[in-house]
Amino acid sequence: MEKSETMERIHAAYLVPVVVMDEAKRTADTARALTEGGIKVMEITLRTAPALDAIACAVEQCPEMLIGAGTVLNLDQCAGAIDRGAAFIVSPGYDSAIVDYCLERGVAVFPGCVTPTEITAALKAGLDTVKFFPANVYGGIRAIKALAAPFPALRFIPTGGVDLGNVAEYVHPQVFAIGGGWLCERQLVNSGGYDAITRTCRTSVELVKKYRNQ
Repeated sequence: MEKSETMERIHAAYLVPVVVMDEAKRTADTARALTEGGIKVMEITLRTAPALDAIACAVEQCPEMLIGAGTVLNLDQCAGAIDRGAAFIVSPGYDSAIVDYCLERGVAVFPGCVTPTEITAALKAGLDTVKFFPANVYGGIRAIKALAAPFPALRFIPTGGVDLGNVAEYVHPQVFAIGGGWLCERQLVNSGGYDAITRTCRTSVELVKKYRNQ
């Protein structure tokens, strides 16, 4: 998939579920629950042993879903995720090796950047969108608005501490998308609570749509 198409699909979805898979066999059902809730993108975090298998499963069984890898901490994880079909890479911090690897292969990459120095590094590398994590710890939307002034060309994906109660405040022109685990809670995945995941996604989609259209 072309990087430009990946970016367009993420921005159109605007909500990026951060998904923790403890069993790869539950991936397809989880992806379908998200899709039925109106979200066709998922970030599978590499926090568990089955994560890479889950990415491969989702790519094979759910072609309508845009699959990315999150919590990518090193180059081996990055390469492994891309080899299994991940269309985008998300890391909690800025790692130039990961960024360069993705750019060389035309893969969308969103490193975590919360300071002007990190943002400057991302811009120098040619990026225009970064992850802002953990958003609630580093000032939330107030910090994003403050950073948007000196970096008007940059877009943010706030993640961490975002939930149904505050997601609306993150709808902002320089917010490219909003990520979070509230859209697909780990315990619901593990218990097969797919209907609950779908309901949360639908509610979140409608809420964000309302504020994006204002």
